[in-house]
Amino acid sequence: MTLSLPEPLIEGIVLTEKDIIFDLALGLYVDRRATLGQAARLAGMSRPAFLDALGARRIPIHYDEADLEADFQLISRLAATATTATG
Repeated sequence: MTLSLPEPLIEGIVLTEKDIIFDLALGLYVDRRATLGQAARLAGMSRPAFLDALGARRIPIHYDEADLEADFQLISRLAATATTATG
């Protein structure tokens, strides 16, 4: 994909290509059109680095009750596996 921005629209704004791509990734994440992983990949960052960038900008991560329930289920499965393995 190629994106062209008319000079008058960006005149006086200091932007690098990396800045534009990061801002696009951030916007897509905030609008819930990209997952954390997708946004991080688009920005060319690791998930932890992208999370740090979100935190630095005070942007909350998307984490709802369904995510919490999924995490609890995973922890329960891992605990059961660990208990079985250690006997």
